[in-house]
Amino acid sequence: MSIEVTNLSKIYGSQIAVNSVTFQASEGQIIGFLGPNGAGKSSTIKMLVGLIKPSQGEAKVLGLNVANHALELKSKIGYLAENNPLYPDMYVQEFLDFIGKIHGFSARQRKTRIDEVIQLVGLEKEKKKKIGELSKGYQQRVGIAQAIFHNPSVLILDEPTSGLDPNQMAEIRSLIQSLSSGKTILFSSHLLTEVESICDRILLISHGNLVADCSLQEAQNYAGGLASFFKDKTA
Repeated sequence: MSIEVTNLSKIYGSQIAVNSVTFQASEGQIIGFLGPNGAGKSSTIKMLVGLIKPSQGEAKVLGLNVANHALELKSKIGYLAENNPLYPDMYVQEFLDFIGKIHGFSARQRKTRIDEVIQLVGLEKEKKKKIGELSKGYQQRVGIAQAIFHNPSVLILDEPTSGLDPNQMAEIRSLIQSLSSGKTILFSSHLLTEVESICDRILLISHGNLVADCSLQEAQNYAGGLASFFKDKTA
C-alpha cells in the first residue's frame, strides 16, 4: 500500500480536528479527499506529509511511519500546500533549480529535469518570467512542478484549484490526470465537481470523522446523486 492511515487523530486543545481516521490507498489511484471547509482535510494531509504529528494513531507512506521518517519521506512524497508558498521575486527556472538543489540533484540533472517538468505542466511560455508576474493558474502550475520535480511515488495536493477561474480549474484537473500513471494521488477539495471529474475513489470527511470511503461510481449511484450523497453524509 502506498498510504496506510490507522486510527489517526489530531486534537488541538479541546477541539478534535481529526477523529480516528482509517484508510488505505494503492498505486495508480486518484483519490478525492472531500469534505466541507473545516472538516479536517488539511490537518489530515499535514500529518501525512509530516508537518504536524498526530495526537493518536499512525500514518504510513510507502511502508514508513511518517512521524519517525518525515525527512526520508520528503524524497518520496510530492506536496502542494493549500496556500502554495512560492517566492514571487524568483524566476520560474530559478525557483525550480532551487528545488532541485534541495533534492540533491546535480547541475546537469537539474537542467534536464527543469526542462522536463516545465513541459509536463505547460510552463514553456512562462519559464523566464518572475513567479509574481504569473496568473494564479500558472502559479499553481509552478507549485505542481515543484511537487513532482523529484518524481515522487505519492502526490498529495491540498485544494489544488482553489481560487482559480473555471478554465484554469479545467486545465489543472487535466494536468493532475496526466500525472497519475504509476503514482498515488490524494487531493483535497470541497468542490463536488472537482472530485467527480477526475477521481476513482472518494474519502469523505465531516467534523473530523471519515464518513464514507467508496468508489466514485458508488457515490454517483446514491439516491439523488453525488450532491445528495455529500449532503446526507455530512449532515
